[in-house]
Amino acid sequence: MWGLVRGNSAGWSSFEIKASLVAGGLLIVVFVAWELRARVPMVPMHFFRSRAFSAGNAATFLQATSLIGVVFFLAQFFQVAQGNGPLDAGLRLLPLTATLFVFAPLAGMLVNRIGERVLVAGGLLLQAIGIAWIALVAAPGVPYGQLIASLFIAGCGASFSLPTTQSAVINAVRAGEIGKASGAFSMFRQLGGAFGVAILAAVFAATGSLGTAGAFSSGFASALFVAAALSLLGAIASLVLPGRQVKAVELAESETAAVREEALSL
Repeated sequence: MWGLVRGNSAGWSSFEIKASLVAGGLLIVVFVAWELRARVPMVPMHFFRSRAFSAGNAATFLQATSLIGVVFFLAQFFQVAQGNGPLDAGLRLLPLTATLFVFAPLAGMLVNRIGERVLVAGGLLLQAIGIAWIALVAAPGVPYGQLIASLFIAGCGASFSLPTTQSAVINAVRAGEIGKASGAFSMFRQLGGAFGVAILAAVFAATGSLGTAGAFSSGFASALFVAAALSLLGAIASLVLPGRQVKAVELAESETAAVREEALSL
């Protein structure tokens, strides 16, 4: 993260940036090696053999990278570029954030019927479309009414994909391993959010500035186009998710029904 934040000012080819990136990569290698040798690992590496676990966490990471970075910059756009106060900026984010209370429970009801792949891929695609739309119209003088639809679309997409990726990850492991799988999911989500702010800040610093409303809007639009691309990558990654899976409860119910029918036939 340090390398991403400092890259523009220190220079991407500087020793500071190269050293921080190499050090980060080595720490990941050391962590994986330790977990492979640990008798009771925090993150069992065999989890990643599961297509649902790996693809679900990849989609989670890319969604958080995109969404958290966008929320971080949207609040500033409403204040720096459009002159709103902190409270007004927060209220203008409601079409993006309040959708979670309506559509996330709906996604939870639909996931057992149509499977995770459709909801995650479709949700991240909607998120990408909404974010790209905001980037296209972003300007200091754009009326707020022109942003509501794009904020709503991005929020709906996030609401459908967020709980569904968690479902994919949790259902990929045995019942006794759910805690570790949940911890890994949370780690990828938090890490994605931190990377999102760092990546979009680097893009903003390279293409805009805080000097004027116009300069801010220019950097803001560039950062959001990158965020939309990250959401689209998440949608592509989610296509690896398996289709609708028969859950243990459903399987038990079907087996019970079959036994009952057989008993009645006798």
